Amino acid sequence: MLDDSLLDDPAALARADRDHALLALAGAGARVRTALRLTGPALTALRPEGRPRAVLVAGHGTALTAGQALGALSGGATLVHPLAAADALPSDPFSSGLSWQLPGWAGPLDLVVVLSTTGVEEGLIRLAEQAYARGCALAVLAPEGRPLAEAAQQVRALPLPYVPAAVEEPDRPDPQVDLPAEDPGAFWAYLAPLLALADRVGLLRLAEDELAGLADLLDELAVGFRPDAAAYRNPAKGLAAQLADTVPLLWGEGEPAAVAAERFAAMLADRAGCPAVTGRLPQALSSHRGMFTGRLGGGADPDDFFRDRVDEPEQLTLQVLLLRHTPAEPGADPAEPAPAGHPVRRARRLAADHDVRLTEFAGTRPEPLAALAELVALTDFAAVYLGLATGVES
Repeated sequence: MLDDSLLDDPAALARADRDHALLALAGAGARVRTALRLTGPALTALRPEGRPRAVLVAGHGTALTAGQALGALSGGATLVHPLAAADALPSDPFSSGLSWQLPGWAGPLDLVVVLSTTGVEEGLIRLAEQAYARGCALAVLAPEGRPLAEAAQQVRALPLPYVPAAVEEPDRPDPQVDLPAEDPGAFWAYLAPLLALADRVGLLRLAEDELAGLADLLDELAVGFRPDAAAYRNPAKGLAAQLADTVPLLWGEGEPAAVAAERFAAMLADRAGCPAVTGRLPQALSSHRGMFTGRLGGGADPDDFFRDRVDEPEQLTLQVLLLRHTPAEPGADPAEPAPAGHPVRRARRLAADHDVRLTEFAGTRPEPLAALAELVALTDFAAVYLGLATGVES
């Protein structure tokens, strides 16, 4: 049950936020600046120079989402997905079953990037060794002094800096019995070095001040989503309240928006214990259509009208959150509706026909990176606010 009063009580939010998730999100801009400052000198040692044939990004959780974001922004990143394995690592039991395998064609023309916030995954260490044996260019982002960082030195990998959150580390649960929540600001600590590296090798072309502008934009967005901003003026708090007692369908139109939807689903699960289903337009219109007529749909309560519902829990309902990248074109009318047959127009009609609420959130800046930042910042704060207001422990 959502506690509406908590969202408008900054002191209560601070007490509930025991692992400082809101502070970690507010510090995203600072982490980007620090990461860029530390990454610049490291990139001068990259060998070989020039654009690789392919970039393969390996990691799990937020690291993998950052790799997906790089792929969406550049169109050239290939992801190495984690595969189940039987090995065990007592120091990190929840990632011990992960193993990574390079595709058979990977070789000296390719760049492998390995990402980890813990730096203890044996699967990633073996992947780094495998990439070295294949002659791949290799970059590793991991905390200093951890096994993965030490292995990176042995295989002559380019070390990329992992910038931790500048907040006091909370007391973590016993890793043998519970899985700690991920650092909510780690997404930008991963993505900033990845973007700098991609720009260095020619995978994407960023404007001279675009990465510095990203840090400034994240600061600006954090001010708007801050805990002492009243709920009626804070879009992140409003979105959190809207999500209570619902199962959201997160639809993305365009690559940056689709990545933001995947990120939002992960944050809702991790920070608020809330399940969500993601999809991309127009494919989601057919793959998710059955949910509109199922038990969660707007008009899907065919049971006896006279049934006593007094003691029944609140029923979950379906709603659609449509994430879009809609840069304003010169001379265009922002109120002009989407043309007939456009996936967005079809999505609106599908939701209206089945009495399902649909809300749109758009990144309006022309640069895809800035639009991604707008959507991710909004949804990250919303997921944390929802978890705090519903009493979900991290």
